[in-house]
Amino acid sequence: MRLWTIHPRYLDAPGLVALWREALLARAVLRGETRGYRHHPQLARFRAHAAPRAAINAYLAAVHAEATARGYEFDRRKIGPVRRVARVAATSGQIDHEWRHLMRKLYVRNRALHRRWSRSHRAECHPLFRRVRGPVADWERA
Repeated sequence: MRLWTIHPRYLDAPGLVALWREALLARAVLRGETRGYRHHPQLARFRAHAAPRAAINAYLAAVHAEATARGYEFDRRKIGPVRRVARVAATSGQIDHEWRHLMRKLYVRNRALHRRWSRSHRAECHPLFRRVRGPVADWERA
């Protein structure tokens, strides 16, 4: 499961579809609707949020917005109610780590997109997150 901290605009089509599916799975886990992935490390930042379910819904809403902007038809009804939530701190080390990870994936899967984004010096966060200084997150798998 990869719940990207970077903005979904950087993902290629397979990456965006995978993110949608994995975030829906995360939503099911946070709602207690599945037994799998209950202890997945990427869920820690949602569980630590004052409103975990609202946070994952806000996360999904941004993914949905990106998909809609690209002309995809992700089912909005799968998200649930979306309301304004406190943003989650995301360290610069984590964002940089994910950026390098995505660039390696795009180099293999989509060279044109890799060329486009490799010119960017600083990736933007997913709208749920706000950048703070710091190392790669403790929950990140090496």
